[in-house]
Amino acid sequence: MARRKLILDLDTGIDDAMAIAYALGAPDVDLIGIIGSYGNVIVEEGGKNSLKILELLGATDVPVYLGESHASQTDHFDRLPVSANIHGENGIGGVQLPEAKRPLETTSGVDFLIDAVNQYGKDLTLVPTGPLTNLAAAIKKDPDLPTKIGNVTIMGGALTVPGNVTPYAEANIHQDAEAANAVFTSPIRLTMVGLDVTLRNILTKKETQEWRNLKTKAGTDFADIVDYYIDAYADFDATLHGCVLHDPLAVGVALDPTLITSFDLNMIVSTDKESYGRTIGDTTRINQPDANITVGLTSDSKRYLETFMNYLTKLFKQN
Repeated sequence: MARRKLILDLDTGIDDAMAIAYALGAPDVDLIGIIGSYGNVIVEEGGKNSLKILELLGATDVPVYLGESHASQTDHFDRLPVSANIHGENGIGGVQLPEAKRPLETTSGVDFLIDAVNQYGKDLTLVPTGPLTNLAAAIKKDPDLPTKIGNVTIMGGALTVPGNVTPYAEANIHQDAEAANAVFTSPIRLTMVGLDVTLRNILTKKETQEWRNLKTKAGTDFADIVDYYIDAYADFDATLHGCVLHDPLAVGVALDPTLITSFDLNMIVSTDKESYGRTIGDTTRINQPDANITVGLTSDSKRYLETFMNYLTKLFKQN
């Protein structure tokens, strides 16, 4: 059986780092590249964080490309103070990892994605866990991309619960609702792993202590990084007693869709001022029989956490 080809599109903060680790720890998957985005950090910082995490985990053959540095309708990106609070000033909980020994790739992330889609087609899985600016730019440049690519699973959106930056909008979608709407209303088939399901998946210091007990550099550094994240979450919601596994859950669902229950829906993303970034059903396509978006509703949180800990702990033991 051929190994699945996987690309991650990340604004590498803490849960993105866990998404990288999940992808590397999963069997029968080739992580062929990472595309940097903006959001938790600026795009250059996120790319460098990805390189550092890959080096920490012994994956020095996975290239990292930089995608778009700001939203499609703006000319710059300003990092929000809340991002520094949640992810740390450096995006990885203030933990100082060594500078990577290799540079970022010079090819643009958008061009890398287009080339990979044309090379691997339906065998390619893409998981964007930041804004959808890069994917929208790739579709604009190659309008046939939506029908050529295989599995697209995003972390973003909220349908049955409120958003986390406004009552309507989840953070990744809110960064560039115009790009998200271009993706959602294209022919692309994607799975939306939104707050509806991510909020059901919590990691606690019990699990990070298991990594610490390994007494490896990767285990200790990831425990330090994620403990920062857990403490930051406590400032917002002390009832969680942990952190939400947003981005790594999207990778998990991309590789095993049975981790969630879902239903199919044609959707739009609002670009109106009052409801900017809202992900909602498209009434103009409500009677079309073949909906293009699979929306996660509930998750098998116990099985996912067991899988998550299995993949990451095995990886950390080796590094």
